[in-house]
Amino acid sequence: MSTGNEIEREKEPQIFSALLTPHRSLNRTGFLAVMLFLSVGSFATGLAFLLKGAWPVLGFFGLDVLVVWWAFKVNFGTGRAREEITVTTSELRVRRISHRGQVAEWTFNPLWVRLDMEVDEDFGIEHLYLISRGHQIQIAKFLGPEEKASFYKGLVEALNAAKRGPTYNPIS
Repeated sequence: MSTGNEIEREKEPQIFSALLTPHRSLNRTGFLAVMLFLSVGSFATGLAFLLKGAWPVLGFFGLDVLVVWWAFKVNFGTGRAREEITVTTSELRVRRISHRGQVAEWTFNPLWVRLDMEVDEDFGIEHLYLISRGHQIQIAKFLGPEEKASFYKGLVEALNAAKRGPTYNPIS
């Protein structure tokens, strides 16, 4: 059952919204191409060893293909994780969903939240943190240094807009 405040917050316009997901450079088609190439290469090499009388090598080449397939399966599984960050004038909400589907959610007042970062001279931004009333959570783990810098800038602008409050526009 929803309370009146929850209904008001749902209608409240979002100042900022981001869905962060881990980057995967290999799509399903690329995965199938890599596995086909690896399977054919392993089978051909294993067949050559079989013809020379080293029959156990064929099994090890098959085992290698299975290990690579399993590693890709684990990698694609962890790619299902995501982080949703939304800012309205009354709240900043962080919703983190693990690759196993476990959900963790934090809600902050944007007036009291501070954004902090750890910067490496050579690498750039390494970690971003939201800090509010003694609580600190790390955000944007999936992003690289340049993406974190862009995300930081956008989130700071959104927090500043939330601190200014809603604006009245009689035309809309």
